[in-house]
Amino acid sequence: MKILLTGATGYIGKRLLPILIQNGHEVVCCVRDLNRFDPPASLADKITTIELDLLKNNTLKNIPKDIEAAYYLVHSMSAASDYQQLELESAINFRNSLGTTGCNHVVYLSGIVNETKLSDHLSSRKNVENELEKGTFHLSTLRAGIIIGSGSASFEIIRDLVEKLPVMITPKWLHTKCQPIAISDVLYFLSKTIGNPSTFDKNFDIGGPDILSYKEMLLQFGEVRKLKRNIFIVPVMTPKLSSYWLYFVTSTSYKLAVALVHSMKIEVICRNNDLNKRLNCTPISYKEALKRAFLKIEANEIVSSWKDAYASSGMKSNISDYIQVPTFGCYRDIRSSNFDSKEKSIERIWSIGGKTGWYYGDWLWRIRGFLDKLVGGVGLRRGRTHAHELHPGDALDFWRVLYANKKEGRLLLFAEMKLPGEAWLEFKVESGKLIQTATFRPLGLSGRLYWYSVLPFHGAIFNGMLKKLANGTT
Repeated sequence: MKILLTGATGYIGKRLLPILIQNGHEVVCCVRDLNRFDPPASLADKITTIELDLLKNNTLKNIPKDIEAAYYLVHSMSAASDYQQLELESAINFRNSLGTTGCNHVVYLSGIVNETKLSDHLSSRKNVENELEKGTFHLSTLRAGIIIGSGSASFEIIRDLVEKLPVMITPKWLHTKCQPIAISDVLYFLSKTIGNPSTFDKNFDIGGPDILSYKEMLLQFGEVRKLKRNIFIVPVMTPKLSSYWLYFVTSTSYKLAVALVHSMKIEVICRNNDLNKRLNCTPISYKEALKRAFLKIEANEIVSSWKDAYASSGMKSNISDYIQVPTFGCYRDIRSSNFDSKEKSIERIWSIGGKTGWYYGDWLWRIRGFLDKLVGGVGLRRGRTHAHELHPGDALDFWRVLYANKKEGRLLLFAEMKLPGEAWLEFKVESGKLIQTATFRPLGLSGRLYWYSVLPFHGAIFNGMLKKLANGTT
């Protein structure tokens, strides 16, 4: 089949794409920004890529008329305050556009919505489903709760809490029940549902075999990691305090923390396992899902991470808007050094951030990250998805990768920390030297004062970082 895949750069889409190719489908990948899409070389010649923004009608004409089926995996707007309206508009535009094509079947991945009172987040998912049902195509909706897999938002938040806090004072919503499901099972259900007539015009809840409270999930995570944890639940923590608690302890953004807290007060338990029988699937347990996730992490085989989504920072613009580094009205710090080995220098650059750190003055970077968190920024907790690979669109601590070409030896980063202006950091290997350039475009007087206030630190940090990247010494 010729399949339209929305959300091709997202957590689910990146993992689903190779499965669809392996199953013999022709896939058209929809991305909002072509510069951000960097598929593996093994897939590049087997797919078609189109630039598509469901909120921009002029891009909808890019959808091929001969598609036969489509996946609707657009769930990345929770960083916007009006995300409910935006998600509804996207669904309507998508539905209307497919009406002019040969699409016969759409598969939509939603959330479990079995309670009478839903959070804004889950209500938005249900409203999207209602709009898609009005289409001229058959619709199959798969409703999932907590998805467990390396790089998933739920997994990373649970991991942050358990690995960082031996003792937790937590809000009462930790008593809420849910039914987690492994990412491998979600991908199986998605890949087997497409084009399957027995799933047409139906919705299904998908979940693993375990029904657990969030407290039980945290404690079982500790058991898998051989960490003894104590959790005390108090009734006085308001949703706002709970959101701040999640925001400061984990790598989530504050707006996403708010959406999660309100959703976590709602039970997400499957009505039945009807789809399991239809597709001959026996989902794995929560603990088994955790073990598989850590096998991927230890082997450095994380295919995708929620942190790479723009929602992790609130960034609304495409990376294409920032890839041309300005010079007019900007402050620049340019340094260069000879290197011991071009290959070794590039390897060090491609390993920067995350657990590796920034090679010099890491404690200063950590302080900067902490201060960023205090003012509502992303801080340093996002880390990086891969230990030694970088791709356009990846999150890298409080930076976003704009351009990454290892063969060329050039890496360009854009700052997502809270700043009175805009900042870029570029590493380039050329003419036998490593050139490191920091560019800052100030916003008003506060931006200029900021630049001069951090200038003394730049002298030490940037010089030490450059020497380490070029020669492995400071």
